[in-house]
Amino acid sequence: MSKESKRREALVYHAKPQPGKIKIVPTKPYATQRDLALAYSPGVAEPCLEIAKDKENVYKYTSKGNLVAIISNGTAVLGLGNIGPEASKPVMEGKGLLFKIFADIDGMDIEIDTEDVEKFIETVKMIAPTFGGINLEDIKAPEAFEIERRLKEELDIPVMHDDQHGTAIISAAALLNALEITGKKIDEVRIVISGAGAAAVSCTRLYKAFGAKDENIVMLDSKGVIRKDRENLTAEKLEFATDRKIDTLVDAMQDANVFVGLSIANVVTPEMLLSMANDPIVFAMANPDPEIEYDLAIKTRKDIIMATGRSDHPNQVNNVLGFPFIFRGALDVRATKINEAMKMAAVKAIADLAKEPVPEQVNIAYGETKLTFGREYIIPKPVDPRLIGEIPPAVAKAAMDSGVAKNPIEDWDKYKEELLQRLGNDNKVVRLLHNRAKINSKKIVFAEAEHLDVLKAAQIALEEGIATPILLGNREVILELKKEIEFDADVLILDPKDKESNEKRDHYAARYFETRRRSGVTLYGAKSKMRERNYFGAMMVLEGDADGMISGYSRAYPTVVKPIFEVIGRAANVKKVATVNIMITDRGPLFLADTSINIDPSAEEIAEIAKMTANVATTFGFEPVMALLSYANFGSSNHPHATKVREAARILHESNPELVVDGEIQMDFALNKELNQGKFPFSKLAGKKVNTLIFPNLESANITYKLLKELNKADSIGPIMLGLKKSVHILQLGASVDEIVNMAAIAVIDAQQREKRKKAK
Repeated sequence: MSKESKRREALVYHAKPQPGKIKIVPTKPYATQRDLALAYSPGVAEPCLEIAKDKENVYKYTSKGNLVAIISNGTAVLGLGNIGPEASKPVMEGKGLLFKIFADIDGMDIEIDTEDVEKFIETVKMIAPTFGGINLEDIKAPEAFEIERRLKEELDIPVMHDDQHGTAIISAAALLNALEITGKKIDEVRIVISGAGAAAVSCTRLYKAFGAKDENIVMLDSKGVIRKDRENLTAEKLEFATDRKIDTLVDAMQDANVFVGLSIANVVTPEMLLSMANDPIVFAMANPDPEIEYDLAIKTRKDIIMATGRSDHPNQVNNVLGFPFIFRGALDVRATKINEAMKMAAVKAIADLAKEPVPEQVNIAYGETKLTFGREYIIPKPVDPRLIGEIPPAVAKAAMDSGVAKNPIEDWDKYKEELLQRLGNDNKVVRLLHNRAKINSKKIVFAEAEHLDVLKAAQIALEEGIATPILLGNREVILELKKEIEFDADVLILDPKDKESNEKRDHYAARYFETRRRSGVTLYGAKSKMRERNYFGAMMVLEGDADGMISGYSRAYPTVVKPIFEVIGRAANVKKVATVNIMITDRGPLFLADTSINIDPSAEEIAEIAKMTANVATTFGFEPVMALLSYANFGSSNHPHATKVREAARILHESNPELVVDGEIQMDFALNKELNQGKFPFSKLAGKKVNTLIFPNLESANITYKLLKELNKADSIGPIMLGLKKSVHILQLGASVDEIVNMAAIAVIDAQQREKRKKAK
């Protein structure tokens, strides 16, 4: 993608369909006059009076306890510098988005138009009653130190400058684990800090809190080593000034054990790495380009433990591992501040989590067979669903133990369960999907590439590294559209109807004729069919000229399915092909089947569909908990529509007792685990969170997933084809660009899985 294309894409993302990335939505009913009278006058007077009696009641009757202010003056925006408050707003909105999706915290961005420290502090103090916590962001040093210090002293709610403490907390966790792996002690290692800004100062202070010694620390700024004999040092720099008579990074790196980079790209050379002690620990965290490139570093030193701020290398030091969960724990106990004990508790929780067995969905996201604690895995991954269940309790407990918690937690098991139920951590399926596809990209046929949305999706799939597209359609139309959207990459374009495709078309026709000649197909008929894109594209996949295919954007589903079934056919031992849609809902992902193919499946077919759907859930790292749906519950009706579902459950219980599946059961009992537990404690689903719904017929499945999609605005991934010989997937008519990209990723992952199984044989 050209620089101008990337610029336009970013601007469109922030501008459309409505400006910005966050909005406010009501949390109470408002449909009736009674609702409105309770929400505002006269009903609102009652909570106002209760709060007037006791200010702590504000947490009971308002959203204060889950509301964090993200405050900046735009003086030190990452990578952009002092761009001012208005220009910093997209960054602050982005921070609000991260708060919400990772920890279900409502973040409200506030940009303050002043560089005067006193005015900034006074403004924040005046608006503080609105919020449960204050996240300071992108404020330049040294002012940032004074602003945070004063606000922590003068406010009774948690205040944290994430630029300082976020990196410090995550890198400290990484450092503790790296030292454990190398068998070194923090009070003995020699540490070099490249950079002397807010993050560098906070990192070094936290390392000292864990035992690092002043005499073993050397900090450098743009002028070189910070020595005690240097003049005009700030208080923060003087705190870390050394007595050693050295001046340069070259000098500092000699025999050092740890390098922490919070400066600029490429300041560390291979020679510097070679001068370090055995098993060097190198955290090169400058973004987007580290102090030394990852590949160069590991090539230079085989014994290195390396971390960066980048997601495309192991051991990413990412602040999102910390700030959402630290504030979550602080808010939940109404902490009056975020103190050193709470930060250290977060460090230990993050470090300890890296030593635990990794959930399968994390392995899947990063294409690993099994991530295990070691040199290339010293801190958890940002997609790890356990973060919200581990870090907030540790922070909350530290707040209680250190005497800053106003609302202590009594039932820790209940609290952890509530955390796991919060938004976000089960809803990273799309990101997982794309990450997984990028690991081993495949050639995917886009069979309707002369449609603008399909071509846009192909462009995104290529530029994001998800797939290598093969474009089918009218060559001239495709080339013209490519110019329009600045799709400059050289990709394969094939038109099944033009002369350039004659050889391929004839070959595919001959192969198709071989397999279908006893099904009424003539060679002439086979040649005619190969002029159609869906037949041609399917033959490309069958013959190994492509790894997968997506189609269906512009044609009705049955029209597209027919050539796929004729060319590709069912996989061995599969009686029925089916489809599953993954719905991204507020309660987490739901796997729905069969949404597109089987009109009225039998009990045996429902059981087979359930088993194939369970495999899809497992592929994405989720343990399937499956409800076989009906209008009846466990024998309450003997109508054939209910009894076939009951029989499907019996078949699964006998053939696959390891599966968590039951039915027949109504939708509300399936999704409400307390309701299910209360009425049907004997059920295999009792007390469990169902994530897979198997429907009794096509109409109920298709209507349900489209209802969810339109009314609840739930994102849909699918329909994913189950049971074909090859990776071919059919879009819903008029699918969006994002949906097409997601289906391309599905096709890639499907092809990856098939390749993996083939190699295993």
